[in-house]
Amino acid sequence: MAIMNSTTAPVTELSEAESWNLLSGVSLGRLVTTVGGWTEIFPVNFVVQHKTLLFRTAEGTKLLTSVLNENVVFEADDHTVTEGWSVVVRGKARLLNSSAEIEEAQRAGLYPWVATAKLRFVRITPDTLSGRRFVFGPEPDVGALVS
Repeated sequence: MAIMNSTTAPVTELSEAESWNLLSGVSLGRLVTTVGGWTEIFPVNFVVQHKTLLFRTAEGTKLLTSVLNENVVFEADDHTVTEGWSVVVRGKARLLNSSAEIEEAQRAGLYPWVATAKLRFVRITPDTLSGRRFVFGPEPDVGALVS
């Protein structure tokens, strides 16, 4: 699929600034990790803080796999009736341990969605960030494309 940079193109690449802006406007994404040869995906609520992603979690598989893996993938997206977007972050996840790091994370205003104790903060520092915008519309006439 060709990616173009026109506002009328069905798929356009987003700039880094556009990608961070869109990520800052949503609060639910998906964390992808691997463990024991299996790919795991976890929905997490998150915030953007200093061009990193921050989420909270309890002890368990999500925490263990995110900090044991050298690399993680994170994806968030959203849509309206006419368009959608997706931003993918590939990077390193790190459990915050020092009191200064935890105090900084607490200032981000990230609270658990469900009534459970989520005492651990994990920060994803991107190695790469890519975003795309999708303009919805009818499928092109296949006959016209083949001719």
